Amino acid sequence: MEKKLEVKNLQISFRTQGGILKAVRNISFDLYRGETLAIVGESGSGKSVTSKAIMGILAGNSIVEGGEILYDGQDLLKISEEDFHKLRGDKVAMIFQDPMSSLNQIMRVGQQMTEAMILKAKTGKKNAKHAFNDMLKLLGENINAADKEAGVDLTADVAAKLAKFDEFCVSATKIEREFNEANGSLLQLEVDVDSVIQMLKKQKKIELAAELKKFKKLYGQSFNPYLVVKNDETDACMSELTALVKNGKNAEPESALKTLEKLHAIASAALALEKPNFFTLGYYLTANPNADLSSMSIAEMNEMTREYLDREFMFAFIETAEKGVLYSHKKSIEKKAAVLPELYAALEYFKSGKIDEKTAESYIKPLSEKVIDAIDRLNVKKESIEYVFPSAVSTAIKEYFDGIKKNPIEEKKYLKNKAKYDKIIRKGSQPDWVLTPQVIVDLDLKISNICKIIENLCKHYESDIEKDAAFDANFHVIEIIDYLKDQASKFVVKMNKMIAKAKAIKLLEEVGIPEPAARFRQYPFELSGGMRQRVVIAIALAANPDILICDEPTTALDVTIQAQILELINNIKKERNLSVIFITHNMGVVANMADRIAVMYAGKIVEYGTAEEIFYEPAHPYTWALLSSMPDLYTKDKLESIPGTPPNMIYPPRGDAFAARNKYALEIDFEIEPPLFDVSETHAAATWLLHPNAPKVEMPGIIKERIERMKKERE
Repeated sequence: MEKKLEVKNLQISFRTQGGILKAVRNISFDLYRGETLAIVGESGSGKSVTSKAIMGILAGNSIVEGGEILYDGQDLLKISEEDFHKLRGDKVAMIFQDPMSSLNQIMRVGQQMTEAMILKAKTGKKNAKHAFNDMLKLLGENINAADKEAGVDLTADVAAKLAKFDEFCVSATKIEREFNEANGSLLQLEVDVDSVIQMLKKQKKIELAAELKKFKKLYGQSFNPYLVVKNDETDACMSELTALVKNGKNAEPESALKTLEKLHAIASAALALEKPNFFTLGYYLTANPNADLSSMSIAEMNEMTREYLDREFMFAFIETAEKGVLYSHKKSIEKKAAVLPELYAALEYFKSGKIDEKTAESYIKPLSEKVIDAIDRLNVKKESIEYVFPSAVSTAIKEYFDGIKKNPIEEKKYLKNKAKYDKIIRKGSQPDWVLTPQVIVDLDLKISNICKIIENLCKHYESDIEKDAAFDANFHVIEIIDYLKDQASKFVVKMNKMIAKAKAIKLLEEVGIPEPAARFRQYPFELSGGMRQRVVIAIALAANPDILICDEPTTALDVTIQAQILELINNIKKERNLSVIFITHNMGVVANMADRIAVMYAGKIVEYGTAEEIFYEPAHPYTWALLSSMPDLYTKDKLESIPGTPPNMIYPPRGDAFAARNKYALEIDFEIEPPLFDVSETHAAATWLLHPNAPKVEMPGIIKERIERMKKERE
């Protein structure tokens, strides 16, 4: 399975008036394409903090003390806000707990959906143009450098090939732009016609003449050789529509309904058609401007133009481009091999713990320059560990030396306040103020973070050097071509208010909102709670993200609506092949939708496994407690509640954080924190009960009964 997200050793704390609160403590997990990972735990367990870290929306008093969140080769903890802006909402979207707080109550639903679409499309077009031109220029420079190293000068030939590539991409974007304009009109036509059809069937009052005039204009704009083509059926529909428009206010609703149903069928059928391969078509029509392809189906045309492009241009272009890709890769590997010993020398220096600011800078400044210089810029997949190394290691070093300066001041301040506090106590009075714990920077942790950054880069370089012999230049050239095609296609995204409206109404329909055109014009406060949450889901889906984070999306809803929203999220995940992170405190909510479950307590993952393993073979007492407190229709015994409250993570407990609330706790639980013990290849739990020398402890009877009942129901 393709890994979409990796969270490694994540550590997050918060500055509070009472001291530093340890919210997330060294957690790791992966998320795969098309799966739902549920993160379950009580309030305050660190679930939402983890999701907000992934989205880059942590509170201002947060401290990321260590770890990585890797998406598409980028560490989301280290990229700039500008780069994050390209991901947030587009690639990684989020549904929050309360739809009332997610929506602007005095802005219509439609406006909230369309504004983001239009703004992102505009920004995307600008970024795509720069990305296309920069990559093509860089490719040419590396091809010429490779030729120069080989003792030949083919600059004119390379320039001609790149110019030809650029020329037919321009031709392709022109064809795609015309298609997108027609497609946008057609999409708007389908949505608006459907709305009028529903109103006519319900005999609602409508300005029919004005609607028919608008439809005639949109229909005329929808004709395109690869979308709506002129034939007897489409011409007849246009004639009927024209006659109705001429009749104006005298147009018969019954006659109009029949014509509109035909029009809607034509629009729906055209929108469902396979799209042309604009890239190959652009090349073919550049070489054969008078060609007539109307007798071919889209599939036949795509196959023919692809073969023509490969034969006449692309194979030769790929061969030329391979030289540049190999040259860029080779230079990158040489530079990485040269800088690797220096990285290890720096690592040894920082591991010694005896560091000073001036020497640290003398190591890191030249290293950072060499790391940036060693990046293979023709690698489409940007390795964030290389790009963010200078800022990441500099920040980590700054935090260490800031700690050295601040710790004595903080300690002095604390001791002074403590002396005052103790003096009042000795006099027999009770202070009317709280003694705030000292906020001491963990210098060992800061040194460890510096070393991890350098060590991870060393491992990355070693992996690249080891894989050098297997480098496939052809594969990387194809990646570059696909990247250029994708950027060129983004030039011509057609998005205006009317198209955005049509797309928004289609999204509202997809999430199960009845009469979406009417809801589009309403305010959030006019909708029910379930309807508002569906709107929030539609907004999250607008950019077609890879990852959808659902942070307690059903908590504010009643039970019947909860089930509907859960089913909707499940269906959307399957249809769009989304990867979902589902945050909840309720084990019952994820029973029928999670593929894997991570159980969190006091900032740590205490058990993880497949949904089947967690529900049928739970191993951690905390998981037992969550399952025992879950109501169902069959259990007659009194449900077991979890005694006590979660620990105050300003003062993290020694040993297992759950020990004080765990009736199965062993003596060692109060002394040493348990590691994750493997139950199977996919299942692990952090409990000393899994140690070979631990006493045998049976899970609660209430859970055993449920498991047996569930197994029988499955048979």
